[in-house]
Amino acid sequence: MADLDFIHEYIRAPLDTTGHTLVLLHGTGGNERDLLPLGRFLAPDAALLGVRGKVLEGGMPRFFRRLAEGVFDEEDLLFRTDELADFLRSASATYGFERDALIAVGYSNGANIAASILLKHTDVFAGALLFRPMVPFEPEQSAAKRATPVLLSAGEADVIVPAQSTKRLGELLDARGANVEIQWHRGGHGLMEPELQLAKMWFEQKFSK
Repeated sequence: MADLDFIHEYIRAPLDTTGHTLVLLHGTGGNERDLLPLGRFLAPDAALLGVRGKVLEGGMPRFFRRLAEGVFDEEDLLFRTDELADFLRSASATYGFERDALIAVGYSNGANIAASILLKHTDVFAGALLFRPMVPFEPEQSAAKRATPVLLSAGEADVIVPAQSTKRLGELLDARGANVEIQWHRGGHGLMEPELQLAKMWFEQKFSK
């Protein structure tokens, strides 16, 4: 068995009907179970893989270090990006889910590590729903292009994530070949029921058979 060195929880698809596996990546202070209800809401028939970040900030789990609010430790970010991508490849071999049907669902810090994987490892995710994301890093090297459906869900009143950073992330992903849609909502950094309903509709349009 591969060495699965992230704390995680894997829940098989109820009826093995869709073939999709949602990779659920929490925000700062969350854990591997935080987004399981969201994952089941978005895709009732999908398998779920909740992952806990390894980095602690004041005792709160994160996926990579930061130097200040909105200022990332890029060296650690890139290392953690590679580490998580390798974990997902190993988890696919261990649990037997399809590598080409992995969908990222990330919130805040989890959305940022998912975005980093999308920019650096275009082979890992077949799609992504990123809530309150920002640019994790500015890529210097080109990567293979992949027509990955990506939803960026942003809050117009978000005081943590600048609107320009979300827009720039969309541009960077578009340059990687992704099919990016940005949905703007009136709220702040927290998630709201109407946007979750829209995200569910988006997922069904892109991935339902």
